[in-house]
Amino acid sequence: MLTPRIEVQQKQTLALTPQLRQSIKLLGMSNLELGAYVAAAVERNPLLEIAPPTERGGPRIAAGGGGVDPAILESMAAENTLADHLGDQIRAMRAPSAVIEAALILAEELEEDGYLRVRPEELIARHRLRPSEIARGLALVQACEPAGIGARSLSECLALQLRELDRLDPAMQELLRNLKLVATGHHAELLAICDVDEEDLAEMLAEIRALDPKPGLRFSPPAVELAVPDVFVTEAPGGGWQVELNGDTLPRVLTNNQYAAELGGGDAAARAFISECGANANWLVRSLEQRARTILRVATEIVRLQEEFLSFGIGRMRPLTQRALAERLGLHESTISRVTANKYMACARGNLAMRFFFSSALEALDGEASFSSTAVRERIRQLIEAESATRALSDDRIVTLLRAEGIDIARRTVAKYREGMGILSSVERRRRKANLARV
Repeated sequence: MLTPRIEVQQKQTLALTPQLRQSIKLLGMSNLELGAYVAAAVERNPLLEIAPPTERGGPRIAAGGGGVDPAILESMAAENTLADHLGDQIRAMRAPSAVIEAALILAEELEEDGYLRVRPEELIARHRLRPSEIARGLALVQACEPAGIGARSLSECLALQLRELDRLDPAMQELLRNLKLVATGHHAELLAICDVDEEDLAEMLAEIRALDPKPGLRFSPPAVELAVPDVFVTEAPGGGWQVELNGDTLPRVLTNNQYAAELGGGDAAARAFISECGANANWLVRSLEQRARTILRVATEIVRLQEEFLSFGIGRMRPLTQRALAERLGLHESTISRVTANKYMACARGNLAMRFFFSSALEALDGEASFSSTAVRERIRQLIEAESATRALSDDRIVTLLRAEGIDIARRTVAKYREGMGILSSVERRRRKANLARV
């Protein structure tokens, strides 16, 4: 029988105060976001002042060396443009030097969307190219990836992509010649022109809609702010690596105690206001110092664990998860997640997101070691780049080669990694090699 009763229970819970919640939020902010937050806090609090530049700078774990190679900072702003992407492919092709040169010129003349809209007469006058060199150079450009590059019209762009997919049959060619009818919805006329039934036409239209009408735009991402490094990693004079925070972008604040004393002698309301401002100011100073120490601690441990990557490259990347790092440092996994979010580390390998250093592990066949998934991806890329000019490695063959190196990997994992890197299948790569050989 259920009857009402009074019962005393003891429970232990963690209460998150507003300041504790805000401290946690500060960990996940980038330096730019933190700067805006501090500026707003200074506006609200008369006891807070932003430290002059000469008094700035985060804590360091090593002295000397200072800064980072300017070439690294310059490389941060460098982008792989469409012309760069095409140039790498063109220079690897087999063709007379004059044709290669013409192709490189045409690659530079392409518009942002990947189309060539310059008239041949202008190319001849501007670059002193022969018509034959323009024709053969354009063939090289159009043989490049992504398919559709170098087209002079929408229909040609779509045709290049369909040819790559081996779908440019006579019916599809007729459809491309009559794209205006597609736009106006004259399907009855298209059925007669293409000599297909309604089901076939529907499939053909679906294939066209799946193509990319402006393939060059993938190399023109929207403008983004330069990723400013939060941490610098440089070689220490005596060997090894030293880690320091980027003090130039790390906002630091001071508490104006003199001003607090001057205002503290007022009425009760003024004293209460100054007391609250003082408490908030002290909390912010402590929180910023704690944030800096935590970022530096996490970055230092990452560098210690990934020393071989820094020294020898991505092939020596060590498998590392946020949970494993949290256990090593005695922190919560969510803290590691916040500390590494939107943070960048400038090192000998470039300006890298801190989360780049995390990767899952693939077991070794002997069961005694493991390989970073990042390193395995790079090894797959190396194997494909080294394949012969006439043959392409299948995913099964790549599995065999990796297993010979002691890496336990499944074919579907190889396919997933290859597709994630934007690398075509072996069938598509063989077809591309054959097309290039015929140029």
